[in-house]
Amino acid sequence: MTKTASADDMEQGEVRITRALISVHDKSGLAELATHLSESGVEIVSSGGTAAAIRAAGVQVRDVSEITGHPEFLGGRVKTLHPAIHGGLLAVRGDRGHDQELLRLGIGRFDLVVANFYPFQDSRTGADERELTELIDIGGPAMVRAAAKNHVAVAAVTEPAQYSGLVEEMGSCGGCTSMQYRRERAAEAFALTAAYDAAVAEWLARSAGDVPSRRWSVPFKLERGLRYGENPHQRAWLYRDAGWPAESAGLRQLEGDPAGYNNYADANAAIELLGEFKCGGEPACVIMKHGTPCGAAQSASAEAAYRAALSCDRLSAFGGVVGLNCRLDEAAADAIAEAFVEVVVAPGYDDAALLLLAKKSRARLMAFETVPAERGKLEFKQIAGGCLVQERDCRDVEPEDLTVRTKRKPSPAELSDMLFAWKVAKHAKSNAVVLARDRMAVGIGAGHTSRVEAAKAAGRMFRAHLEAVGGSEDSYLGLSAASDGFFPFPDGLRAAAEAGASAVVQPGGSRRDGEVIEAADELGIAMAFTGVRHFRH
Repeated sequence: MTKTASADDMEQGEVRITRALISVHDKSGLAELATHLSESGVEIVSSGGTAAAIRAAGVQVRDVSEITGHPEFLGGRVKTLHPAIHGGLLAVRGDRGHDQELLRLGIGRFDLVVANFYPFQDSRTGADERELTELIDIGGPAMVRAAAKNHVAVAAVTEPAQYSGLVEEMGSCGGCTSMQYRRERAAEAFALTAAYDAAVAEWLARSAGDVPSRRWSVPFKLERGLRYGENPHQRAWLYRDAGWPAESAGLRQLEGDPAGYNNYADANAAIELLGEFKCGGEPACVIMKHGTPCGAAQSASAEAAYRAALSCDRLSAFGGVVGLNCRLDEAAADAIAEAFVEVVVAPGYDDAALLLLAKKSRARLMAFETVPAERGKLEFKQIAGGCLVQERDCRDVEPEDLTVRTKRKPSPAELSDMLFAWKVAKHAKSNAVVLARDRMAVGIGAGHTSRVEAAKAAGRMFRAHLEAVGGSEDSYLGLSAASDGFFPFPDGLRAAAEAGASAVVQPGGSRRDGEVIEAADELGIAMAFTGVRHFRH
């Protein structure tokens, strides 16, 4: 039963849908919804292409221009921006003054708005400024905001995925909507318009100078709840960028139990490191644990890369995330299935590999389309009372960027391994020192408060690696080392040398660079500066 006595009554009751305003860009499910509304005795008002689509479905519809008494103009920029539309959306039910004004002006009420917007968020790539400007929807958000504000009396439905819920609500309420339903839709409606405006604001700010807006809102959309957060007592949810496909924030799970918070975090960390190696190029494998690498290697095949990465630190790799930059084949899948792995992430899987891992492994198998460095320039971290925002660390270092500061120059093999170790150190928690040989990490010291301890930890991991593979230190003479920050004193460099490094790459920039260079010359170490650091907190 429709409540009309007072606004207080409206707060508690159901509202029968007798008149609906529909204006949608995405016409998925439109014909079915319009048919249901019409068969339920609802008068439908619409405009432009939406009205044409409804008529094509054999459903009667009134044009907005018939209600407003004014044709669409300015190339369709002005359609629904009219008192006859917004008066019918915003009038308070049970308010005698509003009732009299509507009666005097001949304006009818709306009980339902169904609207979705021009796809501005989905069209930013490849479109020029004029095209994007035309995709900024004005009338749609205005209607949705009006309906959501007046949710005591009006329901706002903003995407095709909500249509079945509307039909179910009307069925269970005898053609009405409940206050709870309208309040839920209103909350979603305002979240949608906020995200839409945030996307427009970000684009305009970038076009004005490639900086974030003075008031920055992140257009994220809830994907689903997760089992728990970092720990079982923490609730957690997965959101995705509203401008990205609805595929779990860029990751598509193919097999295994639903991925959790830590699974997604480590899988993303693996993909970020894989972004340092060209996807589809020479196979590279990384193994991540708690957001930092415990193995990384490049080799001639996916299987060889995985086995080399695993040999770096088998103990830490237990229950980790394995990432590859290439399609995972059956041989690599068979090798991965030998150990306990929480997540495998790769650009794709051969059918045989997918079947084998699904049968032999408990791992969650995930595929990714691109790497985070390509997704956007900004990342953020919440702090007490606010949020830190920075550009992503997308800085690459090539051989020509290195400045050799020692008497001895690195050999071609050392140079190759220095650059490999540098890529891995960039994605290890600071302070970090990485030892490498033959484009394989053999020691990773990460997350230490002292750079000396980071170098010593890398050395300890290297010795454990030697024990695991049955090698001798003589067979690994001439390791290359990378430090994500400069050595403030020579002791850190000496610790790297004691760990087996004969070549070192580091940012440089310490007040004691001269002392560090002098120590490197005494030790016969080749050392190059990048001029770039990669702290990772």
